[in-house]
Amino acid sequence: MRPTLLISLLALTAAAEVRLPAVLTDHMVLQRGLPVHVWGRANSGESISVTFRGNTRSTAADSLGQWSVYLPPSDAGGPFDLTVKGDNTVALRDVLVGDVWVASGQSNMEFRLREAVNGASEIASANHPRIRLFQVNNRVADHPLDDVDAKPWTPCSSETARSFSAVAYFFGRHLEEKLGVPIGLISSSWGGTPAESWTSLHALSSDAALMPVFAEWSKMSDALTRTRVRREKQLADWRAAVDKAKSEGRPAPGRPWAANDEGEWAPSSLFNAMIAPLTPFAIRGAIWYQGESNANAERAGLYRRLFGTMIQDWRRAWGVGDFPFLFVQLANFTTGPGTRWPELREAQMQTLQLANTGMAVTIDIGESKDIHPKNKQDVGLRLALAARAIAYGEAIEYSGPLFKTATPEADAVRVYFDHAGGGLQAKGGGDLRGFEIAGADRKFVDAEARIDGRTVVVRNASVTNPRYVRYAWKDDPSANLYNTEGLPASPFRSPGEF
Repeated sequence: MRPTLLISLLALTAAAEVRLPAVLTDHMVLQRGLPVHVWGRANSGESISVTFRGNTRSTAADSLGQWSVYLPPSDAGGPFDLTVKGDNTVALRDVLVGDVWVASGQSNMEFRLREAVNGASEIASANHPRIRLFQVNNRVADHPLDDVDAKPWTPCSSETARSFSAVAYFFGRHLEEKLGVPIGLISSSWGGTPAESWTSLHALSSDAALMPVFAEWSKMSDALTRTRVRREKQLADWRAAVDKAKSEGRPAPGRPWAANDEGEWAPSSLFNAMIAPLTPFAIRGAIWYQGESNANAERAGLYRRLFGTMIQDWRRAWGVGDFPFLFVQLANFTTGPGTRWPELREAQMQTLQLANTGMAVTIDIGESKDIHPKNKQDVGLRLALAARAIAYGEAIEYSGPLFKTATPEADAVRVYFDHAGGGLQAKGGGDLRGFEIAGADRKFVDAEARIDGRTVVVRNASVTNPRYVRYAWKDDPSANLYNTEGLPASPFRSPGEF
């Protein structure tokens, strides 16, 4: 047989095979209570049947070779087999049915379990066969793709969890323990990326108020060549410093941080490559840890509108209703000039106006000198508490105190809170810290604050007619207001004059 003919026959054989997307593999978790969606590619017109838990659905591949079927919703359980038959047969083994959560954002969501507090002991105990992990690899695209670049689903073990998202792992571990159902975790994050990269072009371009997103990207694009040249020199200097440190027996310096330049800051680039291909796969909800890359003077003011748009955009894309979207408010950290961390935290809190959203406050567990705090256990736990209340309807307190309103009382201000829980407390005892008030001149001064029932009364003798109040309104504040459930109050400023 001639080589060219053999190659042609092999190509035809490969094209005839039923192929599934990367998210449909052995060991996966399918979302309980929603139709089971199975899709893929085959030859045009090829007959396809899918069988799962005694139910079979059939279809034929369309003119482009695409096919899709939905099977009836399924209760939690497993393991099961899922079989797809066309001209060939694909059998997926060890399939569980439970709850699937997408974990996304930038480096603090990407942060690996092995780097967390007590990482070695956490890894050693990370054998949870009813938790399954799916890792999406970094990739950009200028249009929505139909598949992700990813590692296959794997059962959670010491080996597989060590390089997985620590926040997602701790979140999933808590839910699996409390709910008793299989948990699927899809990690799709990229360090140092802004929210606009995770939002579709359709959503961004539909809102004229978001046009500054494109203006900022235009500036970055124009400077990209210089940025890359500068980055190459920076890395060369760093490698030389590493070599010198090793030759002198000193610890090597850490790799210098810089904004990435692979196109991941382009609007929609990560939505297209790392989110859109996942949206045919039913989920229970999403957790999100991001904001650092938007906390600058150019972007922070737009974040409330952008973040809300992104959440609604994801919900539209998945088409399973207003699924729970739970996110982490930026932790305390000593930032540089030109940053707007308090304003970014405020924008995050304002996003709670959207239905089925929850926020994990982390103003107490950051690290002043490290933008990547290692205590990811409490981050995952606080997200899981929000999930238990919002997604699963448990009657538990899941948030620290959130500013509700403030009213003047002679020379003082009384502040009211949602999520005061069983009451308010100054953690560790002593005086409350972190409150400031101002008069009409908006010149804030430190204030005395005392708890009065489920409110806080704030005053400073030098401000006889207070008009504004704020709390923890610094990049790295000293603040200690909690509810009795042990959850910290969110930073806030009163929205206007009383």
